[in-house]
Amino acid sequence: MNIKKEKGDLEKQLNRLKKNSLIIFLLILINTCVVFSQEENLNGNYILGQVEITGQNKLDKKSVLNVMNLKIGQKINTNGEEITNAVKSLWNQNIFSDIKIFKIEKENKIIHLEVLLNSLPKLSKFKFTGIKKSEEDDLRDKIRLKVGMSVSSSLLKNCTEKINSYFIEKGRLNTKCIVESVTDSVNFNSVTLNFNIIDNHRIKIDEISFNGNKSVKTSKLKKTMKNTREKSLRFLFSSSKLVMKQLEEDLVSVRSLYNSKGFRDFKVTDYSISEINDNGSVRIDINVDEGDQYFFGDISWLGNKKYDSEKLSEILSLKRGDIYDSSLLDERINMSRNGDDISALYMDDGYLFFQINPLETFVDSTNHINLEIQIKEGKQALIRNVKVEGNTKTNDRIIMREIRSLPGELFKRSDIIRTQEEFNRLGFFNPESLGVTPLPDPETGNVDIYYSVEEKPADQVELQGGWGNGMFVGSFGVSFSNFSTRGIKDKTTWSPLPTGDGQKLRLRAQSNGSYYQNYSVSFEEPWLGGKKPNSFSIALWKSIQSFTEGSKMEILGFSIGLGKRVKWPDDYFTINNSININRYELEDYQTSLFDFSDGYSNNINFSTTISRSSVFNPIYPRYGSRFSVNLEVTPPYSLFSDKNYESLNDQEKFKFLEYKKVKFNGSWYNSLIGDLVIKTHFEFGFLSAYNKELGIPPFERFFVGGDGLSGYSLDGRELISLRGYPNSSLSQNDGSPIYGKYNMELRYPVSLNPSSTIYVLCFMEAGNSWNEMNKFNPFDVKRSAGMGIRIFMPMFGILGVDFGHGFDNIPGYNVKSGWQTHFTIGQQF
Repeated sequence: MNIKKEKGDLEKQLNRLKKNSLIIFLLILINTCVVFSQEENLNGNYILGQVEITGQNKLDKKSVLNVMNLKIGQKINTNGEEITNAVKSLWNQNIFSDIKIFKIEKENKIIHLEVLLNSLPKLSKFKFTGIKKSEEDDLRDKIRLKVGMSVSSSLLKNCTEKINSYFIEKGRLNTKCIVESVTDSVNFNSVTLNFNIIDNHRIKIDEISFNGNKSVKTSKLKKTMKNTREKSLRFLFSSSKLVMKQLEEDLVSVRSLYNSKGFRDFKVTDYSISEINDNGSVRIDINVDEGDQYFFGDISWLGNKKYDSEKLSEILSLKRGDIYDSSLLDERINMSRNGDDISALYMDDGYLFFQINPLETFVDSTNHINLEIQIKEGKQALIRNVKVEGNTKTNDRIIMREIRSLPGELFKRSDIIRTQEEFNRLGFFNPESLGVTPLPDPETGNVDIYYSVEEKPADQVELQGGWGNGMFVGSFGVSFSNFSTRGIKDKTTWSPLPTGDGQKLRLRAQSNGSYYQNYSVSFEEPWLGGKKPNSFSIALWKSIQSFTEGSKMEILGFSIGLGKRVKWPDDYFTINNSININRYELEDYQTSLFDFSDGYSNNINFSTTISRSSVFNPIYPRYGSRFSVNLEVTPPYSLFSDKNYESLNDQEKFKFLEYKKVKFNGSWYNSLIGDLVIKTHFEFGFLSAYNKELGIPPFERFFVGGDGLSGYSLDGRELISLRGYPNSSLSQNDGSPIYGKYNMELRYPVSLNPSSTIYVLCFMEAGNSWNEMNKFNPFDVKRSAGMGIRIFMPMFGILGVDFGHGFDNIPGYNVKSGWQTHFTIGQQF
């Protein structure tokens, strides 16, 4: 064997194998790189090359890329979130009806995108068909469409839902809205929307039926449902439409009624609405489960140290066996309108941190619920700081002197309520926005009280004019209710006259051509000296009345008065005293009241008035009362004279008038439901003489009937309104010494805006006058009824008109008075 040769062959084979292995390795390496490259391409990583925007739109590429958050040259992964987020961003613009993205590869790592965008059509106009103009205006406000908006399916759906909701609220559940989109003939990407309203019959409630009620009559349950009513004569002038929201609210009222009668487990199990006929009438069947009736059981007290249990039980006024009424329990604990609840008792003694919690401890087999009322009295709170905010004209000291809750005193809820009442009586602030915020500090036991007020115009201007009986009648007057004598020298307080000190200044002038002229000025300081609420007032006036040339009566008047707030019987009482002087000078003045035409008469009298007012809001009172007794007397001159008055002429008799006059009046205000208020009122007046030989004076008599406004003061007479009858028609031509009047009004506000308070009213009145005391009969009256409206504007006071119907005959006529129109000018209080 040739070993050398075999060895050479082996070396050749090894070298050949090495070369092949290197080739194989290189092939594997190349193949791996290709695979890696292919895998990279398969993973979707590209460089963004170009973007082309196609479709129906008017957008530039740069804006679209900004929205998509993409840039040319950036690296993107087609399988990642870049493209997905870009599409989402485009849809979020709510301006496209179609969005598509196509990708076209270039050279391995470069990608070209085509973005197809079709814009939503723009709104060119819209209209409604099938409804009234007023309803169209309401719907335009509801859907709030604007020309140029993008019209999407969600927009159309939203508009349709709002339109349907509008008609459902009006009880027209069958009304349908069909939206038609019409392409604009000029602009292909704009549309007109036609809202076609198919107004079917309004759904009326023909009958309401209750099933399962045994303890409460169906008729009473129907009365409880204030807004969901069936058609009947009782609700002839009210709506019987079905509004689902109101039905749900009325069912809550039914549940509250049952709860107040002890049925605390009561529930409305279900209700059904079935159509009766094709006219939109339905029947509502309401199924109820009354449950058991519960009663108050034993009531115990825990934690009370200040007041014993007997005292608290007396205020709570609930005993074993009373029907269980949780709302009544809450009212007796802390919600009483009259302020006679348990919380008021504690808070009026400084216990601001007082807490009370009634717990039910046991229910026996006879459905009696035992209560344990837990009390945490806390400690009494002292007032630390008192501040008033919001006054821009009224000086701080004028407000602070009316505050009852003073620093250093115990906190009392009644003082805070009374302070707000005093703020309102000033007449400078909006009663609807008076506020108070106690800020207690439990650590120190102190409390800061912040009152908030909103100034309203307090000054008034009277400017009237008219033409009648061939002559012009005009008057001008101004009333400044927040005047300041101190501010006369301070020009910063002038608006237009000095203001801020709560003084009242009134100026008035009136003329009826050459027939009548009147001028008056008055001033009142409510806090004389500034330390106590003692008022001072002074007034001057002059009147000239002329019937023919050379014939006239001139009246000169002067009055000075002092008033005082008193604390007994309570601090709502005031006493006002005044001395009044009137001088009547006659010149060729013809009248049937006396037998002289030239001369004079003097009236010097003393007047005192005791009054009480707990009315919170004098413009529109909701609760409270007013009472007053007025006594007016002159010196009894005849008692100190030995003259034979029967033989004297009228000039001698009436040189100095002597008489005594007493007047009573009272008013009550009560809230019936919400802002619906009933006012009841009475008044009487009696004029009498000291000396029968003299008789009652020719002046100061009562004239009943009409609006109570003559426009001027004739010979000192008092004009008493009685709507439904002509002015002064229910008294003798010369007036009467006795009168009586009753009144009841229902009032409802149209607007309680302080700049223009408006309310409507309906009234019933009765009254009469009598010439002798032995003929006085308070039930022999003339009756009337009617309706009216009042408008209060701060600059002009109360303005109103009444339409009254007199049911009885005017004295001297054989026909009833019938309808009369009356106007009211000036304050009602």
